[in-house]
Amino acid sequence: MTKKVVFIAGGTSGINLSIAQRFAAAGAHVAVLSRSADKVDAAVQLLGGDALGYAADVRDYDAVAAALADTSRRWGAIDVLVSGAAGNFLSPAETLSANGFKAVVDIDLLGTFNVLRAAFAHLRKPGASVLTITAPQSWLPTRLQVHVCAAKAGVDQLTRTLALEWGSHGIRVNAIAPGPIADTEGMKRLVPDAHRERALIASIPLARYGTKDEIAEVASWLCSDAAAYITGVILPVDGGWSLSGSGAMTGAIATC
Repeated sequence: MTKKVVFIAGGTSGINLSIAQRFAAAGAHVAVLSRSADKVDAAVQLLGGDALGYAADVRDYDAVAAALADTSRRWGAIDVLVSGAAGNFLSPAETLSANGFKAVVDIDLLGTFNVLRAAFAHLRKPGASVLTITAPQSWLPTRLQVHVCAAKAGVDQLTRTLALEWGSHGIRVNAIAPGPIADTEGMKRLVPDAHRERALIASIPLARYGTKDEIAEVASWLCSDAAAYITGVILPVDGGWSLSGSGAMTGAIATC
């Protein structure tokens, strides 16, 4: 990854920040984008080197496009693009507001489209690797997660469709679906107490949470030349959690 250009939307916290750190440690030029200017500044300082940061909302196409254009102007064509901005909260469908549903779909699905669409002109052709961050809810229906299930299913189909369309340009498009990952904001929201945490771990075949570093390693590999013949893949990285189906998913998530 030395001197490759990497752009990560949502790359200022959690899994996405760990991915950014992994690429930076390998010698890549790394740019991150997030809504919070404070988080952007903190991430740039943590990444060090010549890291770039942009405070922008993935729902704002023009702002995202401007950040991608500036990155390309400074460093050249983008070799690796990661779109990982996401929103989530627990809610029964019958009490979920239209605005709440729209907010998650706009951040996850529209935001992913905005990032990938705006990046296309700046991606290295051939040779670029695009990675979206999805979730097991994209194929496993899960109570209290109708908004996330719908949004992530859209992200999966967006990923597959662009793998078809952009393959002729030499661009690979794949997705990672992280399962229960320790020390992330998502797990704090979905599993807020020790009782639920024990139930969740009991439902994972490998009997433990994954780590952010493990997701970063998979992202690094999937975007590397070692995976040069892989495109259109939705890769679960969940310790086998999704093998148990939606019952295990629902049983482990806190009820409202």
